[in-house]
Amino acid sequence: MRAYPIDQYPCRTKAASAIMHMIMNNLDPAVAQFPQELVTYGGNGQVFSNWAQFWLTMAYLSKMTEEQTLVMYSGHPLGLFPSSPSAPRLVITNGMVIPNYSSRSEYEKLFALGVTMYGQMTAGSYCYIGPQGIVHGTVLTVLNAGRRYLGLEDLAGKVFVTSGLGGMSGAQAKAAAIVGCIGVIAEVDKAALVKRHQQGWLMEVTDSLDHCIARLREARKKKAVLSLGYHGNVVDLWERLVLELDTTGELLVDLGSDQTSCHNPFNGGYYPVQLSFAEAQSLMASSPAAFKRLVQESLRRHVAAINRLAKEKFFFWDYGNAFLLEAQRAGADVEKKGANKTEFRYPSYVQHIMGDIFSQGFGPFRWVCTSGDPQDLAVTDRLATSELEKAIADGVPESVKLQYRDNIRWIREAAKHQLVVGSQARILYSDQRGRVAIAVAINQAIASGKIKAPVVLSRDHHDVSGTDSPFRETSNVHDGSAFCADMAVQNVVGDACRGATWVALHNGGGVGWGEVINGGFGLVLDGTPGAEQKARMMLSWDVSNGVARRCWSGNPKAYDTIRQAMQEDSSLLVTLPHPVEDARLLQRALQP
Repeated sequence: MRAYPIDQYPCRTKAASAIMHMIMNNLDPAVAQFPQELVTYGGNGQVFSNWAQFWLTMAYLSKMTEEQTLVMYSGHPLGLFPSSPSAPRLVITNGMVIPNYSSRSEYEKLFALGVTMYGQMTAGSYCYIGPQGIVHGTVLTVLNAGRRYLGLEDLAGKVFVTSGLGGMSGAQAKAAAIVGCIGVIAEVDKAALVKRHQQGWLMEVTDSLDHCIARLREARKKKAVLSLGYHGNVVDLWERLVLELDTTGELLVDLGSDQTSCHNPFNGGYYPVQLSFAEAQSLMASSPAAFKRLVQESLRRHVAAINRLAKEKFFFWDYGNAFLLEAQRAGADVEKKGANKTEFRYPSYVQHIMGDIFSQGFGPFRWVCTSGDPQDLAVTDRLATSELEKAIADGVPESVKLQYRDNIRWIREAAKHQLVVGSQARILYSDQRGRVAIAVAINQAIASGKIKAPVVLSRDHHDVSGTDSPFRETSNVHDGSAFCADMAVQNVVGDACRGATWVALHNGGGVGWGEVINGGFGLVLDGTPGAEQKARMMLSWDVSNGVARRCWSGNPKAYDTIRQAMQEDSSLLVTLPHPVEDARLLQRALQP
């Protein structure tokens, strides 16, 4: 099970072969978290609910023509239906449950019946590219956290403490090494630690807190780059850091976050500190209520330790995994006085770190070379770097130039750090201009034969326009619409109308079931003029939709971004609010 070269699939269309390539990558044992259970990442993010659905889907794809569309109902292939060559070849929905019944308890029942599925984000839309995606996101997050909280461009000698080395969180160790800081990552599952160490993403592993603290001190003193995996519970690690502070006066950590699967805390997403890994798994099965009580007690201890450290010059953020939301539900002290219900004592990384990037139209754009040839990926890396350098030379605002330079650095570092796991894929954060330019350059390279096979364009659902999530992606939208899902739904519909090869719309993903609506797409570039036209139209909408929405919430950077886009494209027309006065009026109107 892996992503084979596209010409090896027995299909009647390139689009169907590309979709097969992407599905099999999502289930590759080197890529997927629990491939035998069809789980790609996040503990329960599935591609399908069962293997019968996999085989039936592959059979349909092998027969599909350019005048048919395959319809997927939460993992179940409904069938092939007549359509047109300009329509999507595949339309996916996952977890589309009537809102009043979109609760965790109802999900368990509906999933057991086999009528719905939790597709996370790119698991159920067949667009996962392994941990490279979250490596890049974490690199940018830590870099920008250093700038915002510490006032530093160089993070040498600075310590970042977090938890999780699984399907997504496993990227944190590699990100720390790329950024050049000291990363200490706790993980309760030894198999996950061993996997990341053997992969070369963790430099060292220990199960001793004493050794962990000693290595941390040594690396700080030498300003050495280090990614250290601690085999144990992260609460023990945080409490030890508090003990060191209270007994020696030395603060040993600068930045902190958490990437446990807290969207699913009572089914293996978060392990309580009071029990060993094996004991926790046993209690989870034998007494779910007792396990839940221990998880919530552990969350309270977790937050108490972080709160003590935060009294010093230590900065913590929520990584969008519902950590602070679940801590609040557990009774932990995370309240922010006078705040609305999407805000806590500590910000989400969108609110403080990545939000401004989304407002400028920057988000996780990616592509997959379906030839499976690393040389094709190297060509696309050179093309992407060249297009971003051209954009800088043509003149862009300083804030945009900074993002382009970060991503040029990323592409060069990615090749050096051998980040490809599974399909030959690359991710970078880009705005509308960069995405379109890169897509056009890749399509022309396919046409000229410089790239040997079609390339699939995609992105994470966690993007400018892809996700409505009041505790993560839209947590910095302050016009009262943070709990509305029009943007994500309109985005999928708009992508389908503008040439996407496939589209997906999901309930859940990131912060959990019932907390978010998100969507994604796949677009096959085959070197034809038609593919270029689709890329220009679809990618423009896929970014400008979310920027316009943030503009209306009173964000000045979004206002500037959409105004610039209108100057460059006369067919784009958005009535612009006043970026300052309208925001003040809205905030006054929304005050209790």
